[in-house]
Amino acid sequence: MQLRKSCTTRTSITYDVFLQEITQLFLNAIYLKLGVIIIPRLLSNSLMKNTFSDTPQIGVVSTFFELINSSFQGKMNALCWHRSLIGDFKEIVAKLELKENITEVSIEDLLALQLSEQGNLAREIIFKDIQLLTDFGASPTLNLLKCYERDDELDFISTDVYSFHIDRSPIETDTFLCTYHGAASDIVPNDQVEQKILIPKIREQLKELHDGPETEFETFLEEYFFDLHYQPKPNAKPVNLGLGHLWRLAVDHPTQKVLPCVHRAPIEKDSEYRLLLIC
Repeated sequence: MQLRKSCTTRTSITYDVFLQEITQLFLNAIYLKLGVIIIPRLLSNSLMKNTFSDTPQIGVVSTFFELINSSFQGKMNALCWHRSLIGDFKEIVAKLELKENITEVSIEDLLALQLSEQGNLAREIIFKDIQLLTDFGASPTLNLLKCYERDDELDFISTDVYSFHIDRSPIETDTFLCTYHGAASDIVPNDQVEQKILIPKIREQLKELHDGPETEFETFLEEYFFDLHYQPKPNAKPVNLGLGHLWRLAVDHPTQKVLPCVHRAPIEKDSEYRLLLIC
């Protein structure tokens, strides 16, 4: 059985991010007054209707500063910077080269693209998101995705990202993601899922697979990430994260005060690649 591990980056809130946002708002006001539009514009949730604010699991904010400074509490373990982005992200996807099923796109790759005006607006938005997250202390990665690796080794449980799962880290951190193009991820409230290792039939099969001392069984479940995966209940109502919104999801770590956010990657659409920023 292949052991899969993930890397996490500790993030820290910086006052510089706040100053950058205030400065940017001030400059944008000047540009607009002069009739010059230099920075791609975003519409916040205060200017548009959104459906996320009616979901107890989700907190909706209108700036990056709010996104990184708001606290998870109660049932709320997902924060959304709700945005309606301008620009042609499909053009960027069409001009990027898919080298593997998951291709990491660098700043240099984006700069090398010859884009239309709308494509350039989309590229500038991506650049700004990367800069905001980097200044915050995260390590964002832009991926062009055809599909993720499937885990079909066992017929009774899967540990790939298409299965509802949580993220875990030994240090305090969060998961950030934004889908610019293609199918978007889903989240689901914690009370609408059941941990797969607690389902009697699955647990018995895992014990047979373990075939070792009972005292080592829980360690076995953690080592192979079986304990991270969840089964939706019959009444479960997953929420699709949509396009263009920047999300912050709660991770299972030693100082976490809420339940980690249960989420999954979407089944990709035929002949359509995803453009995903994640860290």
